[in-house]
Amino acid sequence: MAGRSAFNSTSGGRTHVRVVVVGDRGTGKSSLISAAASETFPDNVPALLPPTRLPADFYPDGVPVTIIDTSSSLEGKGRLAEELKRADAVVLTYACDQPATLNRLSSYWLHELRRLEVKVPVIVVGCKLDLRDEHFHMSLEQVMSPIMQQFREIETCIECSAANLVQVPEVFYFAQKAVLHPTAPLFDQETQALKLRCVRALKRIFILCDHDTDGALNDAELNEFQVKCFNAPLQPTEIVGVKRVVQEKLPEGVNNLGLTLTGFLFLHALFIEKGRLETTWTVLRKFGYDDDIKLRDDCLSVPSRRAPDQSVELTSEAVEFLKGVFSLFNIDKNGALSQPELEDLFSTAPESPWGEAPYKDAVERTALGGLSLNGFLSEWALMTLLDPAQSLANLIYIGYTSDPASALRVTRRRSLDHKKQQTDRNVFQCFVFGPKRAGKSAILKSFLGRSFSDNYTLTTNECYATNVVDRLGKTKKTLVLREIPEDGVKELLSNKESLAACDVAVFVYDSSDEYSLTRAAELLMEVARRGEESGFGVPSLFIAAKDDLDSYPMAINDSAKICQDMGIDAPIHVSVKERDLNNVFSRIVTAAEHPHLSVPETEIGRNQKKYRQLVSRSLMFVSVGAAVAVVGLAAFRAYAAKRNTSA
Repeated sequence: MAGRSAFNSTSGGRTHVRVVVVGDRGTGKSSLISAAASETFPDNVPALLPPTRLPADFYPDGVPVTIIDTSSSLEGKGRLAEELKRADAVVLTYACDQPATLNRLSSYWLHELRRLEVKVPVIVVGCKLDLRDEHFHMSLEQVMSPIMQQFREIETCIECSAANLVQVPEVFYFAQKAVLHPTAPLFDQETQALKLRCVRALKRIFILCDHDTDGALNDAELNEFQVKCFNAPLQPTEIVGVKRVVQEKLPEGVNNLGLTLTGFLFLHALFIEKGRLETTWTVLRKFGYDDDIKLRDDCLSVPSRRAPDQSVELTSEAVEFLKGVFSLFNIDKNGALSQPELEDLFSTAPESPWGEAPYKDAVERTALGGLSLNGFLSEWALMTLLDPAQSLANLIYIGYTSDPASALRVTRRRSLDHKKQQTDRNVFQCFVFGPKRAGKSAILKSFLGRSFSDNYTLTTNECYATNVVDRLGKTKKTLVLREIPEDGVKELLSNKESLAACDVAVFVYDSSDEYSLTRAAELLMEVARRGEESGFGVPSLFIAAKDDLDSYPMAINDSAKICQDMGIDAPIHVSVKERDLNNVFSRIVTAAEHPHLSVPETEIGRNQKKYRQLVSRSLMFVSVGAAVAVVGLAAFRAYAAKRNTSA
């Protein structure tokens, strides 16, 4: 299957390959390069060659190769390091007639490459094969196996003779191949098995090609796969041959329906073991994968041009697809995805996208740790809001086959929502501000149905809590709470567009602590001022947390005055401990739905607003006056013309 057309495969988008040749002095670096380029052995070779270019048609992949010669002298050490940083691959030479240069590979050169953090494939080349002692009987494998075990970055080893033109072109072919079709992303040399990310990608490809979803590729499906990847069908005898090879080595790789997933994976492992990596890379690239075995950017139709106050949401089509996926993988039909079910769902993605912050622990879970449909959709809503490209990629990984552009929608600008006094958003992001120990984290946890704890843990990083807010008689909305640590407010507001992504802000304070209220008021003032300066003012709410504790004497009057002065609603009193949340999340959503209301104003902002209104009225008066003058002048001219005619 596949191998005959592999050299016509794509090159992963690369337009050139840069190979740097290093090694001890006198090992034949310059002669090797010169012989490769001219196909003759040079009589006189300069100590250091200029960059040498092998044209695009030199090798089957059609990608030109630039070869950089280097000096191993102390004076050239700085330039050597610079060249290695720019290398796509390294050819490391030793002389077959100088055993000391072979020893220097492991005692110096390979360690030096690691020290310089050169993370590209290394091709070890034994030059001057024609000069090797005829009594030397060790094979290349015997010589190099211990070194390759220690230094896994070595892609391959080869011996050559520039004088006799033996295996000279092959040196740079292997170097080019190591760049265009690298082993490391596909195959684990230590375990001698396909890497997990490669397995996941091939599983997705298998499922996409299994049109009748019977768990096997029949002859027609195999042929369609072959044509898609290699532009040539398989002959019936070839299909029989492929199945026979698999069945002999792995009986479960073939059944009466065709080639199974196990057999499909086995075939690719076999290609790689035989050095035909280009076959597997061709398949991966035809299905949109890059060198990291992730979907390429050109496969992701993510809206790139959007204003700072626009957000990205899933379309109704994408949401319906996700509901279907949830139902399909909820094998036990208990209304929640268990961890094994979730892992199975994402088994065709490079990895589960929700294993780390900000997605881990960001949604509600069942008592057994399962993910309900609301929790599942909330994770997707959060990922789409924060990283639309990642969200779209994962939709495609798990089987979204419609036009990628149909999965995401860009919302209207919030500044326009403010003018229209309404919004069509389905997902709202709420920034949660407040001083330390005010109760911010407790509110986020309560939003996810988690029990209250008296243990205090300082939040140092931004945390998210996402859930669906279901309101009687109204459309469900997804609310994303983003906790902003007190120490992070200054850095956040230093960015002029920091509030553009915020649909609504809440300011939490401990209602039993006078300082907490004062600090919350200061934060409200800072955020309001930044909103006025940037034009991204946001509806804001004051939340009096820990309502189960006794308030200090003037708490109600002080908080009411702050809200009145800033032009926002009176504080919402909540007690997470007593589970009295006073419908706070619904009220946050309602505030976000009315972007023109509850936007705080500072004294400076009010004065500027009055000034703008005054200027606007003045301009209107001037324009009206000018219009009257124009009309008057026109009337006078008409009157004068009439009078002259009468006369």
